[in-house]
Amino acid sequence: MFKKILIANRGEIALRVICACKELGIRTVAVYSEADRYSLHVRFADEAVCIGPPRSSESYLNVASIISAAEITGAEAIHPGYGFLAESSYFADVCEASNLTFIGPKPDVISLMGDKNRARARMAELGLPVLPGSEVIPSEEVALQEAERIGYPVMVKAAAGGGGRGMRIVQSAEELPHLLQTARNEAASSFGTPDVYLEKYVTSPRHIEFQILGDQHGRVVHLGERECTIQRRHQKLVEESPSTQIDRETRLRVGHQIVQALQEVGYTSAGTVELLMDENRNLCFLEMNTRIQVEHPVTEMVTGLDLVKQQILIAAGGHVPFEGETLGLRGHSIECRICAENPQTFAPSAGKVTVFHEPGGTGVRVDTAAYAESVIPPYYDSLIAKLIVHGQDRKEAISRMSRALEMFIIEGISTSVPVQRKIMADPDFQAGNFDTHFLRRFARDGENSS
Repeated sequence: MFKKILIANRGEIALRVICACKELGIRTVAVYSEADRYSLHVRFADEAVCIGPPRSSESYLNVASIISAAEITGAEAIHPGYGFLAESSYFADVCEASNLTFIGPKPDVISLMGDKNRARARMAELGLPVLPGSEVIPSEEVALQEAERIGYPVMVKAAAGGGGRGMRIVQSAEELPHLLQTARNEAASSFGTPDVYLEKYVTSPRHIEFQILGDQHGRVVHLGERECTIQRRHQKLVEESPSTQIDRETRLRVGHQIVQALQEVGYTSAGTVELLMDENRNLCFLEMNTRIQVEHPVTEMVTGLDLVKQQILIAAGGHVPFEGETLGLRGHSIECRICAENPQTFAPSAGKVTVFHEPGGTGVRVDTAAYAESVIPPYYDSLIAKLIVHGQDRKEAISRMSRALEMFIIEGISTSVPVQRKIMADPDFQAGNFDTHFLRRFARDGENSS
């Protein structure tokens, strides 16, 4: 087992990794930017190293500074969390070259799955259904030809993308040139490459994902699915497990297909296979995230497994902790991402938190690094807390989440809590009738009734 792990991240996920390490008896090293000097992950780590100014390009994305921090503190491994360098095959390569264990998949697997176009092609070879799409688009002329072949509407997607950036919906040939260039510019700015491809756009989709664990002994398992359909700007706001759209037979069948494919790839550590469900409940492979997900707690709640501990144990040579391909899911779990943003416009709301009261009680969990008098800086993602509940069934989980949201008091900044309370009270959400456009329709209905 490792004696010391450096956490190459910040905020609640850095604190989450620290908690897992403490329970395993592993010492921790926090890295922080000047903006995060008084953050809780700095306070609760055994050691902390400042790695640069507030801008992430000069701190949390500065590979040389992070490797130096690991070397001077004697860390043996690096946990990347999610975001920043978590899916950088270059960073994983540098870790290996520096005799540091990267707690995640091997660099070649990160590289394969990080290129959405290559990942789609490989998964199709291994038997997973994929949406009709194209190779990387070299020119406007090819884009028009490929869109005609696929059939409008199509989605322009960044090959190295994520988080809704570098994505545009195209309804017609007239729209394509402008939206193609816009997506390319955004992709280049966000991911360092302008490469984009086309994919068939599903009009009323649901977003389903399967949680995966793979060890270094050739075993891959799945831990069921999460429903991540409630989104704004292609970014998730509410997640739950299990999905109302997936029965036990489908879970076992699709899970088996995914396990078989990732065994062929040689996948290790935690990962998530993201799927799109169309109006006929067909599931198609979208992409794979080769890291721990923001929404991993809902899977932890319905399986009883600590996924961050499992990442660490697997990286140290351990085995997947159960026999067979999966575990039974117990009850129902829902997560709300509490974000520092205007609940109507979703514009970021940085500033000082003047009051911070977490809800508690049976079946309630809060993952956060915020506290009263803490400052939410403008430089990073707007996520400030994750509110997770568990119930015997979905009805109880919704009721519990409604109660917990009502008791979550955050003042000094705007948050997403008001809109999440409305979502929990909405009859269509309670009935499981929604798609990825739900929040837009929900907002319009609110405007019409006011």
